[in-house]
Amino acid sequence: MLNLRVPQSQFTHEVREPGLWVWRVEKMKAVPLETSQSGVFFNGDAYIVLNNREKDGSDLHMWMGEKSSPDEQGACAMLATQLDSFLGGEPVQYRQVQGYESPEFMALFPKGVSYKEGGVESGFRSARSRSGTVKHLYQVKGKKNIRAREVEFSWGSFNKGDCFILDLGEDIVVWIGSKANMFERQKVREIAMLIRDTDRNGKAHIIDVREGEEPVEMVKALGPIPALKENSTEEDAEADSINSAALYKVSNATGQMTLTKLCDKGPFSRELLEKDDCFILDNGFNGKIYVWKGNGANADEKRVALKVADEFITEMNYHRLRTQVEILPQGRESVLFKQFFLSWS
Repeated sequence: MLNLRVPQSQFTHEVREPGLWVWRVEKMKAVPLETSQSGVFFNGDAYIVLNNREKDGSDLHMWMGEKSSPDEQGACAMLATQLDSFLGGEPVQYRQVQGYESPEFMALFPKGVSYKEGGVESGFRSARSRSGTVKHLYQVKGKKNIRAREVEFSWGSFNKGDCFILDLGEDIVVWIGSKANMFERQKVREIAMLIRDTDRNGKAHIIDVREGEEPVEMVKALGPIPALKENSTEEDAEADSINSAALYKVSNATGQMTLTKLCDKGPFSRELLEKDDCFILDNGFNGKIYVWKGNGANADEKRVALKVADEFITEMNYHRLRTQVEILPQGRESVLFKQFFLSWS
């Protein structure tokens, strides 16, 4: 076993500058990669990827190769925690696993991501690649528990039975499938407005579109429109189950980390999120666990956020590789997190 005590001064003031920073974890050290190596990952290694957008905040990704060892993964998590502390606890943190990366991660590499066999000590072998996602596409689905989830930026993600939001920055296209239910039709514009008001500072233009009336913006972004998939009403009921969520409070007030379930049915009251604690929003059936860190939570609660999420995933018998973890500091909440609450202004 490696000694998992992380040496000090791993990161310097340069990381506070805007840009994309990538490090490979090598024997408890974060080794910076050249720009030419960005987007190339060895499946036996672990990496740290920082996207620093300055005033727009930063995202901190921990990427784990499918053949990386528990020691390498543990070192990656601890180095990421150190980098997060160096940046004042401001970044939104994500755990990425090879083959199950989030759209947010893939968007960082518009030329694509290459996987290579081996690692730091085993050298190069064959490679395979996949293309990246540049913009955002959300699917809005369900009847009672209507939720948006980010999907592959492609016409292949569309179907006639659901609604979709195409986020193109200055334009946000609300697309309504011909067979979408009334609840999805009502919810989709609310979520589009949430994206506009919280992610685009209220400046984006919302375009309402029905199936068959696609504007040039959609065709330019997604390409020619193919024949779209049908959908069944049974799938909406299944989506309600997947979209279910529960909210837990994380505390070490007694000296031992404990979880307390606050509510097992959404939408939740925003007042449940107390600034002096951390919380887990469990959307594990949809492959997502959110950890919210209040500004006033103590250092121990913030430091072990990823560990607590991993233990929670194990306890709930969720698939560890397919369950994404998103760690959100107070004030950096994502739209997909906010949608689980009654109101968020």
